[in-house]
Amino acid sequence: MVVHFLIRGRVQGVGFRWFVHREAAELGLRGWVRNTDAGEVEVVAAGDAAMIAELRVELRKGSRGSRVDAVIEHELTDAEGESLGAFEIEGAW
Repeated sequence: MVVHFLIRGRVQGVGFRWFVHREAAELGLRGWVRNTDAGEVEVVAAGDAAMIAELRVELRKGSRGSRVDAVIEHELTDAEGESLGAFEIEGAW
């Protein structure tokens, strides 16, 4: 299963990408997380449906200091996830 998430709220400058990276890596998911220019955080995650469901729950909770107002989700095709490697933070300093 491959899913694209867009998280809206206070999710930049509060360690949200690092939180997502830790959660996704612990679940054994492949993919990436990055900030958007619009102040949101974008996630693409691939793996077992049960693990994606666990990540979804954590994304809605958010990290300490964050505020999640909305999680917009789109399922992608399996082919779109074939090139994804170990979960990483894109654009990290």
